[in-house]
Amino acid sequence: MKLAFVIPAYNEEALIGTCLESVIAEVERAGMRRDVEIVVVDNASTDRTGVIAASYPGVVVVDEPKKGLVNARDAGFNASSAELVANIDSDTIVPAGWLDVVMREFEADPKLVALSGPYIYYDMSAWSRFLVGLFYGLTYLIYVLNRFILRVGSVVQGGNFVFKRSAWTAVGGYDRSIQFHGEDTDVAVRLSKVGGVKWTFALKMKTSGRRLEKEGVFKTAGTYTLNFFWVTFRGKPATSDYTDIRPQ
Repeated sequence: MKLAFVIPAYNEEALIGTCLESVIAEVERAGMRRDVEIVVVDNASTDRTGVIAASYPGVVVVDEPKKGLVNARDAGFNASSAELVANIDSDTIVPAGWLDVVMREFEADPKLVALSGPYIYYDMSAWSRFLVGLFYGLTYLIYVLNRFILRVGSVVQGGNFVFKRSAWTAVGGYDRSIQFHGEDTDVAVRLSKVGGVKWTFALKMKTSGRRLEKEGVFKTAGTYTLNFFWVTFRGKPATSDYTDIRPQ
């Protein structure tokens, strides 16, 4: 099964290179060079993000002038063609073995339409990582409750999820009215109506904790939790505003 990495990027000249190097290294390690697309969406950047991304062999850069995470993910989806679409972020680092987990899970379960897992915050303090670990413990409990007991959806971690193109097309694709918060829950809820949406600790993704450090772990967790339940039970996020932590 072929796979496309879709990577939204806004003013990420400092981190996009590290992200792409990790993607390329993982593709080479897995021996999937001919089966993987890498699409970077330059989402109205005012720095050298697009230029840097285009300098990497095999990387396709797509311009999406309308700023917003969902707009960028949608543009990348439309620019790719593989059946599996891996949605990561420009500040993530793909660890060795990540593709092995993805391919194994989708090959093992034909009814699986989406797969996701937790973040590993490589640049945060030990105490902050401990707090995040507690939050993920709660996340797993909510995942079990929503998917297997209430059957109202599932859990998807934005920036670390893979879905099937055919399934996403079947449920209508991205809702561009969602700006930021709740986009991953929207994916989980709608895709769970057509197949399995699995969240597993086996699919770990390294990422920067800059948002949590700037906004605070508890405030960030609270905002994400609020929007998770709002999208799950009311269909739309509770908040539309978000803090842009990247350089202007």
